Amino acid sequence: MRADMLTSILKELNGTSADIEASAVISTDGLTMATLLPADMDQDRVGAMSAAMLSLGDRTSKELARGTLEQVLVKGDSGYVLMTYAGKEAVLTIIAKPNAKLGLIFLDVKRAAESIAKLI
Repeated sequence: MRADMLTSILKELNGTSADIEASAVISTDGLTMATLLPADMDQDRVGAMSAAMLSLGDRTSKELARGTLEQVLVKGDSGYVLMTYAGKEAVLTIIAKPNAKLGLIFLDVKRAAESIAKLI
């Protein structure tokens, strides 16, 4: 039931922008809770990498006195990966196209993360 609700939030998020190619909700220990990923993408690997990157970003933010971590953004020549906390127990990860309008995506991701945090 909860997985269906999380998937519904992901579908709505993916529908807000053609620039969002995939999304996932992952527990902070790396287990996938809901995903909308391409068939060729291993959800367990995405989960583990997302949790690890967010944990590293959290530690970096604290060690360098930058305050509480809000998000981790990875930019590659084929697009972006954005990870943000969705409450204390989950991570929202999205994969976006290289020409994505990041400002709009940040806003949509923030709203989706708030909805996810209320469910978890």
